Amino acid sequence: MKYSYINPRKKSALTKDIQLLFTFFSVTIVMLFLTYIFLLFRDYRFNVNLENTIAEQQQLKLSIAHMEDKITLIEKQSMISERVFTKNSVLKDSINNLFDLVPARITLSEAKIMENGLILYGVTPNKDVYNFMLQAPLRSIFHRSYSSFYALDSGWYRFVSTNYIDEESSDEY
Repeated sequence: MKYSYINPRKKSALTKDIQLLFTFFSVTIVMLFLTYIFLLFRDYRFNVNLENTIAEQQQLKLSIAHMEDKITLIEKQSMISERVFTKNSVLKDSINNLFDLVPARITLSEAKIMENGLILYGVTPNKDVYNFMLQAPLRSIFHRSYSSFYALDSGWYRFVSTNYIDEESSDEY
C-alpha cells in the first residue's frame, strides 16, 4: 500500500543549511588556527628581538665601561701633564729669577738645581761683593747657606755656594 504519488527522495543528514554551517565553522577554525600560527610566529620574532636587544645592551654596557676606563686614564694623564707643565713653569721661573738674582760683577760657571737645594759655582772679584750682592738674597730664600772661596792667580775668587731648604719647613707653607 502506497499512499504517495511521488517517489520518495533520498534524505541526507547534510542539508544545505548544515553544509553552510560546516563551511562557516571550518572557515572560522582555519582562521583561528592561522591566527594562532601568526601569534606563535610573532612571539618567536619578539623573543629573538628581545635576545638581540639584550645582547646589544650588554655590548653597549661593556663599551661604556671601556670608555669610562679610557676617560679615567685620559683624566689621570691630563692631571699628570698639568702637574709636569706647572713644575716646568715653576722651574723656568725659578731659573729666570736665579739669573736675575746674580749681579753683573759675579760670573756663574755652573748651577745645579736640586729638589731641596741649589749649588752655585762661579767667580767673584772679592768676598764682599759676593756676600753683599749674592749671599744676602740667597740667605733670604734658603734655610741653610754655605760658601767656600778659593783664591785665583788673578786676584779674584772662585766660590762654591751650597744652599738648602729644610723639608719640615717647606711643608708648612
